[in-house]
Parts: sequence; C-alpha cells; structure tokens
Amino acid sequence: MVFFTPGEVKLLREAGHPRGWARGEVLMREGEAAHSVVLLTDGLVKVTVDSANGYTSLLALRGPGELLGEFSSIDGRPRGATVTAMRRTTGLVVASDAFVRLLERDPGLCLSVLRSVVGRIRDSDGLRAEQGARTTRARVAGLLVKLAVRYGSAAPETLPGAVTVQVNQHELAAASGASRESVVRCLRAMQQEGLVATRRGRTVVLDLAGLRRWAEE
Repeated sequence: MVFFTPGEVKLLREAGHPRGWARGEVLMREGEAAHSVVLLTDGLVKVTVDSANGYTSLLALRGPGELLGEFSSIDGRPRGATVTAMRRTTGLVVASDAFVRLLERDPGLCLSVLRSVVGRIRDSDGLRAEQGARTTRARVAGLLVKLAVRYGSAAPETLPGAVTVQVNQHELAAASGASRESVVRCLRAMQQEGLVATRRGRTVVLDLAGLRRWAEE
C-alpha cells in the first residue's frame, strides 16, 4: 500500500535522515510529545494502545511506504499510540516542524498524506463493521488474509507459496475483536484444514485461497 510518489519520498528524504530500529525497539510511545514523523522504508511495526486495566490493543500493522506520527505532528497533541518494530525496520525520520513546512509548500505531498489518513480511517471503519456482522472465524481468516497480502514475507522453507505473518495469538485476538481462546480454536481448526501453521510469535499462511473462502463465510 503505497501513498507517496518518488518525488514526494525524495522531499521527505532531503528534509530528514535515515534510521534503523531493532526488533522490539519502540519508535514512538503513547503519551509522549511529537518531535518527528517516520516514513517506513523496510520492515514491519505494530501500533498499540494500553488501557487503564493493563490490556494492550493492537490497532494496526504498518509497513514500507506508510507514514507514522503525522497526526501528533500536525495537531501538536501527545502521541495517541505506541509503535514498536516487529522485525528489523528502517525509515526516514523528519522533524515535525520540517514536515509541516513541507505540507504547507507542497500541495501534492499534502494530498498524499490526506489519502493515507483516509485509507486508515476506511480500514478502521471496515474493521468495526466486520466485528459486529461476521463470525469470529471469518474475522480471523479475513485479518490473516489482509496481513499476508500487505505485510507477509515468503516462507518457501515451509511450503512453496507460504507466507509468514509476524503476529502472535494475543495480537490476532486484539485486532479481530475476539478472545484469545476463540482465536486459538480458530487457528486449530485452520491447521486441521491445512490453511495455516503456527510458530512462536507468528502465523504461516499455507493456503491463501482457502483462507479467503473462510473469510467470506
């Protein structure tokens, strides 16, 4: 999912600097002041929010070509979520004030940022609608399909055409609006049908077409 043209990426590159993060390293922390935005160039991150009772909700996964931190950089409010690298990740870091100046000067970049925001809102609205109208099995299957297509990495050592998704059972539960126990049962049924295989901290999609059929039930 790419929202920015090569020319717009060049503008961001010239205004900022490249940086890398190791797996598990926090790029942005909920509640902190915003000092920069990050355009991801490689890797995968998760966006989470902590509730007062200690529960952590997975809001989204983000990958190459996606922008992080633009909301707080534009409105000056504290970060609304924590962003953590799920594997080795790289990106372009642009200071918030420099980012805002770019938006003021370049209508094309401003429109691209707006499109990326609209895309996220549509995804969020669609997810909320699905949680009330679809079975847990269909929601989990649909989520795995979306993650595999957008952010999966090839796992030919498991099976030709297999795709690894770097999410664990707790994260799948939080993202699909289901209990961890329900997700475990869904994954067990998917394994029995040869659709997925589970590994520590990740899920391997073995049959994407079959998983799509489950998602449409």
